[in-house]
Amino acid sequence: MTRQGRAKKEKPPFEPGLIPAPGELLVWRDGQHFDRFQDLDCVLCDKPTPLRSHSGEAVHKACAEGWITANPVEARLGRFASDLAPKPKSKGQGDHT
Repeated sequence: MTRQGRAKKEKPPFEPGLIPAPGELLVWRDGQHFDRFQDLDCVLCDKPTPLRSHSGEAVHKACAEGWITANPVEARLGRFASDLAPKPKSKGQGDHT
């Protein structure tokens, strides 16, 4: 009798936030952008990277930022986006009112 391993659940893509303007930086703070187990070839430069976009594409953050700058109209469709802004942890944090 052979032992059945657990089926690996693939994580669904997580929700993207705003698309930065051309020349601005992506904010990728969520740990889901980093695959610590496998480097895959970047979809833009073909060099290995552990980074993943919101949709799961293997891509260097710098390559994605360059692509947004080079393709500003197509970038509006949301291929690469920043993370959602985190919710404030406590009332009044960063708020001077």
